[in-house]
Parts: sequence; structure tokens; C-alpha cells
Amino acid sequence: MIVGTAGHVDHGKTALIQALTGVATDRLKEEQARGLTIEAGYAYPEPPPDHPDVTLGFIDVPGHERFIANMLSGAAGIEAMLLVVAADDGIMPQTVEHARILELLGVTRAWVALTKTDRVEPARVDQVRGEIDDWLAATPFVGAPIFAVSSITGEGIAALGGTLWSTAAAVAPAAAEGGFRLAVDRVFVKRGAGVVVTGTVRAGRVSLGERVRLLPSGLDARVRGLRCQNREVTTARRGERCAINLSGSDIERGRLERGEWVVGSGSRIADRQRLDVDLRLLPEASSLRHWTRVHLHHASAHVTGRVSLLEGETLTPGASALGQLVLDEPLQAAHGDSIVLRDHGAQHTLGGARVLDVAPPRRGARKPERLAWLATLRRLPAEGAASARLERLWTRAEAPQGLDLEALATNFDLELDAVRDAALDAGWRVIASGTARQALTAGRLAELETLVKARLAEIHSQEPAMRGVEIDRLRRMSVPGLPVALFRPLLETWKDGGEIVQRGPFIALAGHSAALGERDAERWRAVRPLLEASPFEPPRVRDIATAFGWDEVETRRLLREVALLGELYQLRRDHYFLTETVVRFAAWIRELDALSPDGATAAAFRDRVGCGRKLAVAILEFFDRIGFTRRIGDGHRVIRDDMLFD
Repeated sequence: MIVGTAGHVDHGKTALIQALTGVATDRLKEEQARGLTIEAGYAYPEPPPDHPDVTLGFIDVPGHERFIANMLSGAAGIEAMLLVVAADDGIMPQTVEHARILELLGVTRAWVALTKTDRVEPARVDQVRGEIDDWLAATPFVGAPIFAVSSITGEGIAALGGTLWSTAAAVAPAAAEGGFRLAVDRVFVKRGAGVVVTGTVRAGRVSLGERVRLLPSGLDARVRGLRCQNREVTTARRGERCAINLSGSDIERGRLERGEWVVGSGSRIADRQRLDVDLRLLPEASSLRHWTRVHLHHASAHVTGRVSLLEGETLTPGASALGQLVLDEPLQAAHGDSIVLRDHGAQHTLGGARVLDVAPPRRGARKPERLAWLATLRRLPAEGAASARLERLWTRAEAPQGLDLEALATNFDLELDAVRDAALDAGWRVIASGTARQALTAGRLAELETLVKARLAEIHSQEPAMRGVEIDRLRRMSVPGLPVALFRPLLETWKDGGEIVQRGPFIALAGHSAALGERDAERWRAVRPLLEASPFEPPRVRDIATAFGWDEVETRRLLREVALLGELYQLRRDHYFLTETVVRFAAWIRELDALSPDGATAAAFRDRVGCGRKLAVAILEFFDRIGFTRRIGDGHRVIRDDMLFD
């Protein structure tokens, strides 16, 4: 368990840690000279005899308001808060701000050390104790035990230490699944070893000899050495303070800095400049308007950016809302990460944000379906391993278009196979096509099949002359949110049932037979002899309309529907050719292509057909357009002999 101090400057945090552990955490000469903590310090005491296998670490953060950024960097790895309040001063501004920051970072376990009791009368100790209890009642730390202590006399130190060790012994080790991530809060060079980075392992595990990457620098490295809680180890895991000795041709101290991440070689963590988040404004903060510029602290990183509110234009004190962080520089985040927001002048803590989606779409951020998905992610537990949070998703998600497993794996920084297996274990069906994976419930799959069949029946009724519906048109009309690459595997499944069939590029119900209406069929019987009489130079559409005294628009519609039935081809806007004529054209093009090294030229084809050059060119261009031939020089070469024609 990692315990972090919190509290106002000069309230005795560092002295308390030394009394508890025997370690002086102020390591910098400037800190020692001024008696003021500037950078976070660390202490790892030896376990007592009654808890020999328990690990307890302390992070001592600076209390001065000028070093709040350093405090936030150190606070990134804190699992429990030791709030320090001096009995003579009582609750002070940084007492409140530090406690609020740890609250925003998701810390819920806390103790209060009421220090410097040797300087005041017992009545003052009781008074401050009551003030602390009253104040904590309005925070998640309500009821936190209060220990009256003195680092000078030793009063209460043993009792506080015993409680901390007992609690650490009862805390279950954090699950170490998912990709390895460590937020770097310190970089230094150790003689004989090289570059060392320290931080708290946020997820996964890492072992000696493994390859890792550093972000955002993108450098590759190897784990040369590992220390956890000041001990040499072979593996470090989630929740542990860790020092990693890195080796690599590009690893130099000047190229690494606080705010960097060390991640596993297979990690999905990447630079993100937009993050969809669950925003929460502190009760004592001012209202936050849409597009407000802020400072953002994520683990040990610090950037600036703007807050885009997705629900309304203003967030009031104490309220929560969905929002998007638009960053000036990228962060490397995963679902569930906590971010602290401070005002643009970096003077006050405004609130916090919990990351919901690391790769939001560029458009449609406020669409109802998008907000509904973010609301689903918001309802997942804030704590726990990524796999445990994702497990809850399968029981809560309302996903009519299914869930993109690749996107989920990226958001939670998990392996795709692990996400797929979790979906299957939860009873979902996984549709795969190439690298795409989409999970849908069995019930939703049945609904989609019913919906597609209903759409087909509707289209057949409206367009009886059509052989069916193009695949992508059917997808857009029934499940527009599902990629076409995943719609095709679903169609294959439904076709196995026999009620849906595919006819070339068209999908239809098995019982559907394309046919003209009675009136159109009668008209087509009248038109066909005209085309048969002059198959190579058929009459134009307007000539056919004039010959029968029909409306030209209606005549064009009739010929278009006959073409859909496969009896005609439209080679030009006003020219429809019988299918058997087009088949003959294709055969002649094959012959001419085989006879000449130039392919079928317009002149040769004109002579073979016995038509004008202009029409011959139009016919050859039609075959180019549909991909049967390709023009090369003056000729047209057959490139898809198996495409349409026998």
C-alpha cells in the first residue's frame, strides 16, 4: 500500500514520515537548508515482525502552494491519504486543496494525523479534532480516524504506525492485468548503471530483460534493472513504487523527463489530444464555462488545453457533466485515468475529469447516441482493474450497432484477444472480417435479422422489378452504424437460413421474383420488337416514346426497370441495347483483341458491327467503364474476361 501525505506547508508532514519510518525524505540540499519540501520524497520502512511480508510505502508531497505541480506529480501513485493538520494552525487552505486533489484522483481511504500536539493545550487538540470531523463530513473521507501525534515526543506515533501496517496487510494486491504503464516522476543517472526512472506502476507488470517504450518521446529501451520499495526485484506490478534502470542506444538523461510514460512494447497507449471525460467541478470552485482554458495534470504530466462541455454551456460548482478535453499538447491516457483541472493562472484547483474514451470521433460529439455511449462508460466503476471494469460493460451496454472490440481494446489498453474472450464469456456474439471485430448480443442479432428481412420485403413491394437490393444500400437502410465489412459476414449467416438469397450484387428474400407490372409488361412487349429489328443501332428513348405516343419520362423509367431485370443494358443515356446484343459485342471485342496486338480499335469494331464510328466509340467506352476492357493506346484490351459475359 502506498500512503501519501497531504496538508498545509509547515504542518509537519516530513517530520511525521521520519518518525514513522526513520527516513528523511527531504533529499535535496535546498530542501534541507530551507526546511521546506520542494519535490516529493519517498520512504519504504522495513516491515515489523507481525507483518513480515507486507509492503508499505510513503510519498511525502510538498505543502507550499507554489509547488502544487510537484505535489500533483507525487500524488499520482497514492493509494491512501495521510492528512496532516497541525494542532496550532488547524485546517488551512492547502489542507483543503490537497484533500480535494486526492479525492479527485480517486483516493477513498484516509487517516488524519493531528500533529504538533506538544505545542498546544489538550482543549485545543479537542477543538481542532471537532473541526476536522465537521469538515470531513462533507467529503468522501467522512469518519476518517484522527490520531493526535507529536513527532517530538513520540505521542501517538506507534498507534498510527500500527494502524497503517494492519491496513496494508488487509489490502488485497492489485490485479496486474493489461498493458504495463509507469508514470515517470523522476529521472536520474546512477554511476555504473546509467539512466534510472522512477514512478508508480499504474497497470500491468514488467520484468527484467523486457523491451519497453517511452512516450511521448517514442524511444525504445530494455529493462536492465528493477527495484521496488528499495529492494532488487525481477518483476514489478501494478500499485508498486518502482525504479527502472533503462538501457538503449537512445536512452540519455537529457532526452527523458518527468511526465514521460514507460509502457510495454505491445501497449496501445498513444498520444491523444482529445479525450472524452466525466467532468466534476468542486463545490468551492467558480462556474466553468464551455471552452474555458485550463491547466491539466495527468499522473506526472502537465499540459494546458480547453474544456468543451457536451451537456450545456456552463458547469456549476459541485456538478458533473460529460465533456471533452482539447489539449495543446498530447497526453497518453487510458479509460479510467484521473485528470486534475486547475485554472488558467494555475492558482486554484477547479475539479477533475475521469477519462471515458481516448479516441473520440472528430464529429458528432453531442449526438444523442454518442452521449448515451459516454453515459454507459461513465457508469462503470471508477476503481479496479481494466478487465473488471470492462466486464461490467457487457452487462450494462446498450449497443444497437454492436461494440467495436478494437476500439475497446485501445480505450482500456488491453489485448484484443482478451477483450474478445470477455465478450464471448458474457454471451455476446463476435462478428469478424479481416482485422475488424464487432460484438453484438444474441438478442440484437435476431432483431437485426428481422429488421433486414422487413426492409427487403418493403423494398420488394416498392420496387418489384428489381432483382434485389445492393448490399451497402441494404446496410444503410437497416443498420447504418455497422461497417459494411462486418455486414457481409452477417448476411452470410442469414443466407444459411435459406430465407435470404444473393443474386449477383443483389440481396433478396428467397421468395421474391422480379417482374414488371401488368401495364409495363404489355408496353415492353410492344417495345422489344423495335430493338430486335435494329439491334446494333436501336432507336433512342425519345424516338420510342414518339412512336407510341408515350411520355418520355415514363418511357425512360420503363426501360430502366427492364434493365434492372437484366434484359437490357444502358450503354448511353438515350441508348438501350438488348442483353443478347451486348453479349455479341463482348464476343466480337474478344475476337478483335485476340487478332490484333493493339486490341480492339474503334475502326475495327465499327467495321465488325457495321455502325457509325461515334456509336462504336460509345460502345467500347461502356465496356471500359464496367471494367471488361481497358483502353491502351488506340485499342481496348480485355482485362476481365470472366466478369459478365459467357
